[in-house]
Amino acid sequence: MPIGKSEGVLRIDAETAIILREAYHKIEALNRSDHHGLYDYVRAVACKLARVDTFYIGFLQGSNRVRYPYGYDSGKFDDPATHTYGPNGQTAWLLKHQQTYRFAYDNGMVLNAGVPCGDTSKQSADAVTVPLFRQNGQLLGMISMQSYQPDSYDDNAVRAFEWLAETVARVVAREDEDRQALRLLPAGEDTPNVLTSDHVMEYLSNQIALLRMMAADAMDAGEMDAAVEERLAGLIRTAERTQSELIEMMLDVDEGPERRFISLTRAQQGVAILLVEGYDNDQLATELGVSPNTVKSHLSTILRKYELDSRAQVADDVRRYLAG
Repeated sequence: MPIGKSEGVLRIDAETAIILREAYHKIEALNRSDHHGLYDYVRAVACKLARVDTFYIGFLQGSNRVRYPYGYDSGKFDDPATHTYGPNGQTAWLLKHQQTYRFAYDNGMVLNAGVPCGDTSKQSADAVTVPLFRQNGQLLGMISMQSYQPDSYDDNAVRAFEWLAETVARVVAREDEDRQALRLLPAGEDTPNVLTSDHVMEYLSNQIALLRMMAADAMDAGEMDAAVEERLAGLIRTAERTQSELIEMMLDVDEGPERRFISLTRAQQGVAILLVEGYDNDQLATELGVSPNTVKSHLSTILRKYELDSRAQVADDVRRYLAG
C-alpha cells in the first residue's frame, strides 16, 4: 500500500486536503506546455504546507546525469544546472530504493553526500525528496523541498508533497511519452523528427528577441531616468549580440553526430534514441513493438554505421547530437 494511504484515501488533515484540492483544479487549468509555470505553482503550494527554504526539480538524462530546470533558494530563482551523480547521493539512493527520501532516515547523510544545492554556505536541516516515475515505473526524476530548520516536515507534509509529486509526474511523463511516440513516426524527407540543437537555438533566439522588444517598448514609453534608460539600452545591445552569437555558434558545432544519426533509417533512429535512455534489448523490443531479433539486427547495423564498438558509445554520440 502506498505510504500515507488507507484504502485509497490520502491520510492528511482537513486543511491540507483543501489546499491540495485547490491545487489540483489550478494545475488542471494550467497550460501543460508551461512547465516553468507548473513548477512555480507547485513550489507555492509546497510553501503552504510547510517551511520551504530550498526547492528544486531534476530529471535524469543518460546514464549518469541530472538536469535541474527549476530551483529556488530563500525566495530567489536558482540558475538551471546539470550535474553528474555518483554512487552516494540522493539520485543513487532514489534509483536503488524507488521511494521518498527523508532527512530523518539517516540524519541527512545521503543528502549531504551529493551535489549541494541552494546556498552552499548553509546546510539543510530537513529535507524530503520524492521520486518522479513514468507510467511504466521507470524513474524519471525527482522533486525536493528542504529547510534550514530541523523537524520542518511531519508525515502530513510529506504525504501532501508526495501527492504533488505524483501530479507533476503525470503532467511531465505524459508529454515525455507523447514525444517518444512522435519520434517513432516517419519524419520529413531530410529532417528526423527529434529535438535538435537547431530547435534549441531557434527557441533561445526567439525568447531573446522577445526580451529585446520588451526592453525597447519600455524605452519608448519614456518617463524614466537616464540611468534606467542606459541599462535598458545595454540590455538591448546584449540581446542583439547574443542572438548573433547563437547563430555563429552553430557553425562551430561538430556535424559528425548529426551526419551519423541521419545516416540511420527511421527505425534505426528510434532504436538509437532509446539507447540514450539506457534501454536494454528487451525494453527496446517492448517499446518499439518488434522482436528481440529485429532489435539485434538494428543494433548491429547501427554499430557498423557508427564504426563504434559498443551501444554506450553510440548513446554518447546520439546524446551529443540531440543536445547539440
